[in-house]
Amino acid sequence: MNAPGDVLVVGASAAGLATVEALRRKGYEGRVTVLGAEAHLPYDRPPLSKQVLAGSWAPGQAQLRTPAVLSALDAEFLLGDPAAGLDAAARAVRTAGGRELTAEAIVLATGLRPRTLPGQDGLAGVHVLRTLDDTLALRADLTPGKRAVVVGDGVLGTELAATLCGLGVPVTLAGPQPAPLACQFGPLVAELLAKLHAGRGVQLRLGAAVTGLADEAGRVAGVCLDSGEVLPADVVVVAFGAAPATEWLSGSGVLCDNGVVCDSRCRAADGIYAAGDVARWHHEGLDLLLRLENRTNATEQAVAVAGNILGEDRPYTPVPYFWTNQFDARIHVHGTLSADAEVSVVDGDVAGGRFVAQYRRDGEVTGVLGWNMPKQARQRRQEIAGVPAFAGGQA
Repeated sequence: MNAPGDVLVVGASAAGLATVEALRRKGYEGRVTVLGAEAHLPYDRPPLSKQVLAGSWAPGQAQLRTPAVLSALDAEFLLGDPAAGLDAAARAVRTAGGRELTAEAIVLATGLRPRTLPGQDGLAGVHVLRTLDDTLALRADLTPGKRAVVVGDGVLGTELAATLCGLGVPVTLAGPQPAPLACQFGPLVAELLAKLHAGRGVQLRLGAAVTGLADEAGRVAGVCLDSGEVLPADVVVVAFGAAPATEWLSGSGVLCDNGVVCDSRCRAADGIYAAGDVARWHHEGLDLLLRLENRTNATEQAVAVAGNILGEDRPYTPVPYFWTNQFDARIHVHGTLSADAEVSVVDGDVAGGRFVAQYRRDGEVTGVLGWNMPKQARQRRQEIAGVPAFAGGQA
């Protein structure tokens, strides 16, 4: 396969930038254009809920590369102009600003959009956290004396609760699970997280679904639970998940079903690829359609996409991996976990705050979780069933 004469990357975040860098690193000399919905140069998202929100980083510190490094990539960055439509057959992208961009190869890396609550739009004091501007708006709203409620007991919600608590903001964490991340980590680790948050001052209102918001004179006043309780709030952060940003692909000729559906080469159609949070591809090692929402996958999948654009013809077969930092807990996960797995501690000690837990289903190891033991958890990932077949070396 000959390399395409030009490449258009739709999405200027981690996956999009990593695609460009990988193309150049692999020797591609053709024209590259990057289309970004936001006006900002590419930045990293994990620090938004931690260092940037906490104020320990200036916003500029989240930038992934300096302007000089970006300039050396010899790519054209068209920022602040969201993609509005795609014609896959013609390999043409239409933008909200009226541009029409064509290329021999197109990479879809538009990421996610936050889910919201009914009645949230236009209500002062209610926030989501996906972009740098979201984070700065939330931080500006955290004036002294305000009470916060975080809606969502997953990774982002628990990270936000920890950061707000560290800022001295009275914070309540609300969600339907019995403990934070219970459906993902299972009872052992979830209960440890609950104890960690409660011990640091986070008020937990878990096990009840959020049904809506209470307001007074156009500003949020509380969060309504299906138990009938209303949690008082001056600031609410809605963080109960996100959906792939694929609405703009309606009628494009690309199949979208919980993401952009791709083959094992991350190819959605002839000359059309997807990378990062928006991509749902066939993982040959696991023999299933998989979509991963984490920073590591965004970079590794971009490298695989760049290689396949240039004719390497290799399946993308990573070991799923993500991490989260909450208070003094550094949690690293390799493989796949489930709430009903058999969990055993294989290294360290739970009481000592440092351990590795192994997750088994049907007698096979499916994943490992390290709590303040990142090196040991990584070493244990070789015990995951099927790792020799799909470990990869994608980065």
